[in-house]
Amino acid sequence: MKNVAGCAGAGALALLLFTAAGISGQAPAALPTPGFHHLHLNSVNPDRAIDFYTQAFPSTSKSTFAGQPALKSPTNVWVLFNKVDQPPATEPQTAFWHFGWHVTDVHKSKDMYVQNGLALLPLYTEESGGTVFTSGDTWPGTGGQLGLTKSGIADAKAKGVKPTGGAGFAYLRGPDDAIIEYQGNMPAERFNHIHMYHDQPFCAQLWYQTHLNMASGGRGNQPPRTEANCRVERSPDKTWPALTYDGMYRTPSLTSMAFSDVSLFAYMNQGDTPLASTRGHLMDHYALSVANLDAWIAKLRTENVTFLEQPYKIGDYRAVMIQGPSREAIELIELR
Repeated sequence: MKNVAGCAGAGALALLLFTAAGISGQAPAALPTPGFHHLHLNSVNPDRAIDFYTQAFPSTSKSTFAGQPALKSPTNVWVLFNKVDQPPATEPQTAFWHFGWHVTDVHKSKDMYVQNGLALLPLYTEESGGTVFTSGDTWPGTGGQLGLTKSGIADAKAKGVKPTGGAGFAYLRGPDDAIIEYQGNMPAERFNHIHMYHDQPFCAQLWYQTHLNMASGGRGNQPPRTEANCRVERSPDKTWPALTYDGMYRTPSLTSMAFSDVSLFAYMNQGDTPLASTRGHLMDHYALSVANLDAWIAKLRTENVTFLEQPYKIGDYRAVMIQGPSREAIELIELR
C-alpha cells in the first residue's frame, strides 16, 4: 500500500487541535467505537478462494471493494483478498487463530460439505484417541467452558454422560490452509467472529478498551482489570475437543469483545514463544471503520500506539494501520 502525501499533515493538524482542547481544560469528546469492516486474507488465487466461500456459505456473494476481490456477507461484513505469488504463511503462530460463521444447522452444514467434497477438520475428543466432526457429538463442556480436562472426561465417562448431538462448533480446511469454524444452530448464517490468541488476554482486552474505545465486558462480581492485575498465568490443564490430539488451553479466555456484531474471541497463547506479527500471513489484518480518521490518528498518537503504516489510500478511502497488543495488524478505514 502506498502512503499518501499530505495526509500526514492533516493528521498533525488534528493532533494540534486534540492537544489544544486538553490544554484549555476541555477534554475532547470520546470517539465512538469503530465498527467491524473486513478481514483481509492473503491468497494465491483470490477468485478460487471466493468461490469456495460462496459455496460453503450461500448467504455470501462475490464482489469487489475499492477495486479489490471481495466476499460480501449480508450483514455488510467483508472479506478482502490480496493476491500473493507464494502460499501465505500460517506459521509461526500469530494472534489470529481462525475465523468463523454462524450457520443455521451445524449437522446439515457438515453433511452439505461432505457432499460437496469440502475438507472437514476432525476434533480430537481425548488424548488417547477418538475424533468427531462437531463438538455436539462428544461430551459437553461444563462451567461455561467449551471443553473438558482429562479429569472432566474421566468424570463424564464414569457418569455415563452422553453427547447432546445438537448445536456445536466444527471446522473446515479452506483455501490457502485457512481454518474456518462453523457453528450453530443459529437464526441466520453470518460472519460472526475472529478467534485470536493473546500473550496476556486480559491485558489485551484493556488495550482494546483504552485505545479503540471497546465497551468493557461484564465480569460479574470480580474487580475490573487494570495494568496492575491484568497479567495472569495460563491454566496448566488442557481441554478437549481440540484440533490437536494433545488438547488446547482454554483458560483464561475472552468472550465479551466485539466490534459491531463481529466478536473477537481469544485464548491465551498456546506456546511459550511470543506471538509473531500477522503481516504477510494468511490472516494479514482486520479493518475497523471510523467516521473521522484524523481524530483517531490524533488520539492514537498521543497514546503512543504503534503505527505500522501512515495514512494511505484504499481506492477512494483513507486508512492507517496500527499494531494491537499481540502484534495483530489493525486497519482503520474512514467511511463517512
